[in-house]
Amino acid sequence: MQRGKEIRVTPYAMNPAFGYLPDGDRYLFAHDQPTHRFNVIGSGLNGMEHIRVTQMEGRATIHGVFDTCSHSVAASQKVFAQAAPGAKLVVYDSLEATCNDPAVDGLIICTPNFSHIDIVRVAAKSGKHILLEKPMATTIPDAYEIAQIADAHSAIFQIGLQYRYKPIYVEAIHAALERKAIGEIKTITILEHRVPFLDKVKQWNKFSKYSGGTLVEKCCHYFDLMNLFAGARPVSVYAVGSRAVNFLDFEYAGEKSDILDNAFVIVTYENGVRASFNLCMFSPMFYEELVLCGDEGRLKAFENEDFLPEARPSTHLEILCGDHRPTQISQPCYPAFIQQSGHYGATYFEQVNFINNIEGKETRTASAAEGFWSVVVGAAAEASVKADKPVLVNDLLRENGIER
Repeated sequence: MQRGKEIRVTPYAMNPAFGYLPDGDRYLFAHDQPTHRFNVIGSGLNGMEHIRVTQMEGRATIHGVFDTCSHSVAASQKVFAQAAPGAKLVVYDSLEATCNDPAVDGLIICTPNFSHIDIVRVAAKSGKHILLEKPMATTIPDAYEIAQIADAHSAIFQIGLQYRYKPIYVEAIHAALERKAIGEIKTITILEHRVPFLDKVKQWNKFSKYSGGTLVEKCCHYFDLMNLFAGARPVSVYAVGSRAVNFLDFEYAGEKSDILDNAFVIVTYENGVRASFNLCMFSPMFYEELVLCGDEGRLKAFENEDFLPEARPSTHLEILCGDHRPTQISQPCYPAFIQQSGHYGATYFEQVNFINNIEGKETRTASAAEGFWSVVVGAAAEASVKADKPVLVNDLLRENGIER
């Protein structure tokens, strides 16, 4: 049966209570047949999230996984069994086999940051669609090489900067960039306060040489948003930061952790827009906030998860415009089953838009060029902390062999 324009009832369709219905009697609960097949490279926490949301979304299915860690493979098999009961998940024994299987048309790369460059060099040769998780690389030269590879790639090459699809940022982008609700943006402020970096296989995220540093690994999401709202290239970056609380005595395989756990970053753009970022990674909650000030108003949005027993709003967005136009106050959100799938639903909609890109539909996903500039700002901030002085972006690019 072909469904009409009835409202989607996905939460009911996913409810096992309706498992008694034969396929021929499913109309509102019918699943569209997948038209795309993807392989996941790297089946840790992020890879499993992509497995889950791909099966939820329905237009594609996960065909197989590749990971050098057997524990991660076993965990991904359990997630896939829950998301696609009765289906078979292929487990590959090499990267080359994963990338070149003719049964699939897309590759989702979710491996540790430092491995991205080597994997992309192999994956791009397949000619398949690629979704590369953030940050695209740990260094400016590697990010530039990936951007060049992406530019020559004939299929879709999307960077997984999925915070663009968190509810508060979707609405902020719509209000500030499409509706121009606060006029021309002049200043941007973003804040993230959260718990420390979580555990990873071999604890790679505790070391700058594997992660790119905190301001690349974690904060590229926010620098991407700052670049997007500024609508211009960064000129200078000044940052201060330190290791104040987290992992001060942490060692793994004889190496000591060296990542920042707090920072303040100021970015100046070519068009005069100024942006600031405030990071603290020893807070007992997850809280992020965006404030945009324009010449006709102010937009503020936040997202909060504080683990307290008393329920209170987890999101908030307000647009204050004085006497220019109506003021708005709202709580942006997705349906619970989407928000609970990971990153407040952002990974789900990253997947939706990856498929939309493949199908030629208009999206606002991050390109490889935008992914490159998010790494540039993060790398400049790391360099500024080390040098204790502002970093001029063009100078930093030249130092890395790149002329704009």
